[in-house]
Amino acid sequence: MFDLDGVLVDSERMWDEVRQAFAARHGGTWPAAATRAMQGMSTPEWATYLVTEVGVRLTPAETASGVIGEMAERYAEGPPVLPGAVDVVREVASRYPVAIASSSPPVLIKSFLAATDLTDVVPVAISSEQAGAGKPAPDVYLLAASKLGVDPSRSAAVEDSTNGLRAALAAGMTVYAVPNPHFPPDPVVLAHVTVLRDLSDLPAALASAPPGE
Repeated sequence: MFDLDGVLVDSERMWDEVRQAFAARHGGTWPAAATRAMQGMSTPEWATYLVTEVGVRLTPAETASGVIGEMAERYAEGPPVLPGAVDVVREVASRYPVAIASSSPPVLIKSFLAATDLTDVVPVAISSEQAGAGKPAPDVYLLAASKLGVDPSRSAAVEDSTNGLRAALAAGMTVYAVPNPHFPPDPVVLAHVTVLRDLSDLPAALASAPPGE
């Protein structure tokens, strides 16, 4: 189970830039805790947060539509795919069923899959919008496992953020962290997962210790 933002695409900073600029244009004031608070939230959750906590003077629906529209424009120029990410997904998919379990909206997940020719390689791609609750709730991981027809306890998740790691742990999965250098995860959470130097280390890690064994 791959997270998208921060694991396969270098988009955490893009989301932050777009949300901050959008909030500034619509009457919001950015609290220091806002960036980390929204990492992992589903679209309805972060859109509501921007209205209630940041002070955006729009409805949550209008806020979500505006931010996602700007992100889609940036993705149209080509998703910021991290080096080696596509090769890793293909290598893992040659041995295991794979899925994407992301807080990104479906339109951006589909854009990534199409741009990288991974649509046929990744049979399940779930947004937390479809799961009911964003990370750190485990919902998106549990739904992805269900769609793949696999037991969460025999599955592995790859994450970069504190809330993502907590979600995968709560789902009962083997969890690998590729820490985001711009938004480092909580060391307390990292103590409960396997930390990888780089995503390229994932295939070897899975080979040496298959999930659930």
